[in-house]
Amino acid sequence: MRHGFIKIAAATPHITVADCKANGEEILQKIREMEKEHAKVMVFPELCITGYTCGDLFLHRRLLDSAWETLLKIAEETKNTDGLIFIGVPVRNHGKLYNTAAVLNRGEIIGLVPKIHLPNYSEFYEQRHFTSGAGCLEYALIDGMKIPFGPELLFVCEEVPELVTAAEICEDLWVTLPPSVLHAQAGANLIVNLSASNEMVGKDTYRRNLVKGQSARLVCGYVYANAGEGESTQDLVFGGQNMIAENGEILAEGERFKNGIVYSEIDVQKLNDERRRMTTFQESDDSDHLKVAFHLDVEETVLTRKFSKFPFVPDRKEEREMRCDEILHIQAMGLKQRMEHIHCTGATVGLSGGLDSTLALLVIARTFDLMELPRKQIHCVTMPCFGTTDRTYQNACELSRCLGASLSEVNIKDAVNLHFRDIGHDPEVHDVTFENSQARERTQVLMDMSNQDGSILVGTGDLSELALGWATYNGDHMSMYGVNGSVPKTLVRHLVRYYADTCKDEKLSAVLLDILDTPVSPELLPPKDGEIAQKTEDLVGPYELHDFYIYYMLRLGFDPDKIYRIACETFEGVYGKETIYKWLKKFYWRFFTQQFKRSCLPDGPKVGSVAVSPRGDLRMPSDASAKVWLDQVEKIEL
Repeated sequence: MRHGFIKIAAATPHITVADCKANGEEILQKIREMEKEHAKVMVFPELCITGYTCGDLFLHRRLLDSAWETLLKIAEETKNTDGLIFIGVPVRNHGKLYNTAAVLNRGEIIGLVPKIHLPNYSEFYEQRHFTSGAGCLEYALIDGMKIPFGPELLFVCEEVPELVTAAEICEDLWVTLPPSVLHAQAGANLIVNLSASNEMVGKDTYRRNLVKGQSARLVCGYVYANAGEGESTQDLVFGGQNMIAENGEILAEGERFKNGIVYSEIDVQKLNDERRRMTTFQESDDSDHLKVAFHLDVEETVLTRKFSKFPFVPDRKEEREMRCDEILHIQAMGLKQRMEHIHCTGATVGLSGGLDSTLALLVIARTFDLMELPRKQIHCVTMPCFGTTDRTYQNACELSRCLGASLSEVNIKDAVNLHFRDIGHDPEVHDVTFENSQARERTQVLMDMSNQDGSILVGTGDLSELALGWATYNGDHMSMYGVNGSVPKTLVRHLVRYYADTCKDEKLSAVLLDILDTPVSPELLPPKDGEIAQKTEDLVGPYELHDFYIYYMLRLGFDPDKIYRIACETFEGVYGKETIYKWLKKFYWRFFTQQFKRSCLPDGPKVGSVAVSPRGDLRMPSDASAKVWLDQVEKIEL
């Protein structure tokens, strides 16, 4: 439960219609299975003690007595179970029958949540047997016990106060204003749904979208436990499809037409932090809800949920290609608007043969196509100097030719050496002055050449470099419009690969693939035996790690030790713990010390959920201390 992770389970037992005793045994068996997995919240389907498909048997006292007796037995048998358990059962109260979720904790029935919206259309006829729980909120006296009864119950964990749970039942989710909306506004961050949703062609997709959408709208965890095999098939088939979702993402989903249990871990810290970040998340007075305390043992949660190594890049090929095309279009539309605003019909870009300048040129080419401008008015400038290798030089030249752009070459060696003489720097000393002088000379050349032909200078730096401060201040750091400023390096790579795969030009594709295969480097130090001597990832660390850190720090606000934990889980077998720790520490140090560069960035379009523009997502002082974060990094046990 450290870092806010709570183990959740949704179970579908094999029930026998109207045999409550047998169903109770099945439910207990599933509880024992979930106990072994250390699940802290366990959710069963709607009316699973009796079976949802009992029909007019719900009018029989014998069935209802048996259902209640079974619930009491389950409560007694789970008095030593460390969990919050939701079980569907019919309950009599004030002479009416309610379709309820019974809530158990350590042997006690701590709440009964009645269903509000009773479907009475098509194959459903619940109003024939049940009464809506709308308006009910009381301590019901049932079998000599005073039990909280009503839809507006919030179950608050005493040991983990950030965990607040509420329940709704099946149809409650499908209506225009689900009860879960009010529960979330009152503070619930975990919604459970006990369901008996039958199968029809295409219904599984609709159901999945409902669960995903509700968890996203409410910024909550959503657990959906559905009825399955064992229910009567007189007219309907029930196929399970248990789901656990978190803020728009399905974390776990059961196989349809197969009873079983799905598990995952909901991150309540993340959900609460996201709600605080979203100033439009509507909280309300929780006085309409009754808070019910429950207890859990606090223990380490073993993580089974997966975190993508590349949080900025979709895993599925189809989604990834769609995302790449969309991002390229956003970048191009941003540049198009700027060019039209300043009545500009030309663009200048420094072309190095590396990934970032390649992506910038591809974006410019798409922009010119949208504006119906000839690509000859794209001015590519290659500026070889001390560190330029033949491979990157040739790729830059070939790339500009393939795209139909104009190409100029300005060798800056003499200008930089003259500058060294002017400032008294020994060119044999390959320090930061040696490197940055080249970057600033290139920027001066580009700025002046764009002035010469009245074009806009398009910047090439990406989000990862900006986060790490891996840019020369007033060198490659500066441009007139930065199209890559919110694109992380791992995504840059996929955008270039997407273009290579879809351009339908063999020569262009070959060049792009070779650029992708070239080590990332600023090429500011002389090559060794013709090969790149300065590899960026050897100096600042692997970009796939840094992009992972960037996402979980900037997008989700995770603490350093939490990022370290999930990074170790995610990159197990790829990087050792010492390596992950080393570059995490470096990341925080660089991120805080380099904010001054981000405080004066050129304009550029935001394309994803993370950006560092001082006018947009990141309003951060340049002299903020990293001590609080680095202190926690220091305390991490490897």
